[in-house]
Formats: sequence, C-alpha cells, structure tokens
Amino acid sequence: MNVEALAAATRQKLVTISSDAPLIEAAKVLKSGLDLVVVCNAEHQLVGVVSKTDVVERISSCQGSSCTCAVATVMTTDVLTCGPGDSVTSVWEIMRARAVKNVPVVDVQRHPAGLLTAGDALQALLNETSSEEQIMRDYVMGFGYR
Repeated sequence: MNVEALAAATRQKLVTISSDAPLIEAAKVLKSGLDLVVVCNAEHQLVGVVSKTDVVERISSCQGSSCTCAVATVMTTDVLTCGPGDSVTSVWEIMRARAVKNVPVVDVQRHPAGLLTAGDALQALLNETSSEEQIMRDYVMGFGYR
C-alpha cells in the first residue's frame, strides 16, 4: 500500500502557515489539537515545520517581542517528508527509526499534500495485515476457490 491510499486522512490533518507568520499564529493552530504545522514559502512549498515543542521552547524563554517573531526563526528545516507513491511500510520504518510522529506528504515540487501521522500509518498497516490473514485463512479453508 502506498501513501496515496491514505490521501483523505492525510489531507484532513494538513495545516500550513506562511514562514513570515508570527509564532503566536502557529501556537493558536497547535492549540486545536494538532502536533505539527507545515511552514510554506510564498510559492506554497514546504520550507519547514513547527511543532508544539518548538513553540513551548521559544515561549518559555520569551523576552520582549521574541514571542511575536516569525515562524521561520523557530521552525525545523531538516524535515523528513514522503511522497504519495511511497510505501506506507517504508515510511513507517523510517518514522520508527527516527522517532517521528508526523511526516508531511509532498509532491515533486515540495507542495504539501497531506500529513501522515504515525497512528494513520500503523492503522493502515494493521488493516493490510488483517486482510492478508483473512485471505490466507480463506485459502486454507477452501472458501471462494471451488
């Protein structure tokens, strides 16, 4: 199964913000229950991400106007991404190895297309495994093959 099969779920979780938006705007979005906001440039290409941890770290040491700084000053720029054609299994393995909970889905021009969460990836893999087990069970029992 590839990431594109989860397009509806990944699109639903995608929230983007401009790199010059104030950090407080990202905090408001993250307050709604999301873990990650995708940061885009003027061409709507992914240039980074901002997590709850990024916001908390900045605000905990806030002095003067540093809480109203641009998102670009606190975003993570070395972002693990995946494409719609990537295997969910391979993306999940990288997520596990790097302890990443969210991976932006981008097209070839780095335009955000969704946000793959660890929960969505794991659920898809479990569903796929259950389907394979059912097919094997049906085969062994002779169902549908007479």
